[in-house]
Amino acid sequence: MNDALLSSKNMCWCTPPDFFAELDREFHFELDPASTDKSAKCAKHFTPDDDGLKQDWGGYCVFCNPPYGRAIADWVRKGYEESRKPGTTVVMLIPSRTDTAYFHDWIFGKASEVRFLRGRLKFTDEDGNGEDAAPFPSAVIVWRSPESTGREFATWHI
Repeated sequence: MNDALLSSKNMCWCTPPDFFAELDREFHFELDPASTDKSAKCAKHFTPDDDGLKQDWGGYCVFCNPPYGRAIADWVRKGYEESRKPGTTVVMLIPSRTDTAYFHDWIFGKASEVRFLRGRLKFTDEDGNGEDAAPFPSAVIVWRSPESTGREFATWHI
C-alpha cells in the first residue's frame, strides 16, 4: 500500500479519470473546489492557495474530491451548505464512513442521493499513476439545491 494515499496532507491523489468521466456525463460539472492546477477536473477550480472552503460555490454544478484527513468534516459541511443556494448541485466523493459525525450531521437525511460504491477505487497521482486500491470503501454524495427534490440511496459497481 502506498502510504501517501493514506495521507491527509496530500491533495494530489486524484479521482480515477474513467470514474470522473462517468459522473461528468451525468452532471456536467463546472467547478472543482478541492484541486491543484494539475489535478483540476474543471476549468473553474480552487487550489489550496484559493482555499475552496472560503469560496462561493453557489450556482455551479460542483465536483469535489476533498482531502481525506480531519478537515473532511469541514468539506462535507461546506458541500451541504453550498447546495442550499439556488441552482447549485454538489457531488462529493468521500470515504464511506457512515459512523462519523459528519455523515449523520450533513449527509443522512440531507443528501439528495448517497451512492455507495461496490469495490474499492484506485486513486491516481497527478500524472495518472496508481496501482493500489484505496484501503476504504467510497461513496458519492449528491446534494441538490432546494428546488430539486428526491432522495436516493444506491450502490454503484466499479
